[in-house]
Amino acid sequence: MAVYITNSEQETIALADALAKGFLPGTVLAFKGGLGAGKTAFTRGLATGLDCNDDVTSPTFSLVHEYIGGRLPLYHFDMYRISGYDDLCTTGFYDYLAMNGVLAIEWSENITEYLPDETIFIEIEHINDNSRKITVTPEA
Repeated sequence: MAVYITNSEQETIALADALAKGFLPGTVLAFKGGLGAGKTAFTRGLATGLDCNDDVTSPTFSLVHEYIGGRLPLYHFDMYRISGYDDLCTTGFYDYLAMNGVLAIEWSENITEYLPDETIFIEIEHINDNSRKITVTPEA
């Protein structure tokens, strides 16, 4: 486990950028954190670290956004409205696991039992308006 403190959105993005440089095909990241915690900002940093120049936005209404142009594809999921195996299957989740990209999953609490054993958990907690405590388990 590794614990980081970031004091701005830019620092959160920079942390994710640095971590992403070491990710391999098939990396699965499961985010934990409430609304406004910084999950999408962290994903922006992942995209940068994977050399993807696309504009990263929250996949709230589309369930998944694909960012293909980088060193590895990045698949950004929102599992907020997923409740069970059948719902999960409708997202194409298992197909994406086989595509050798990096999966970044918001609201992963809803699918914990279906995540691969090698999943890296990223918990983002508010400290104050600008600062976040980011816990990465296992250490990336």
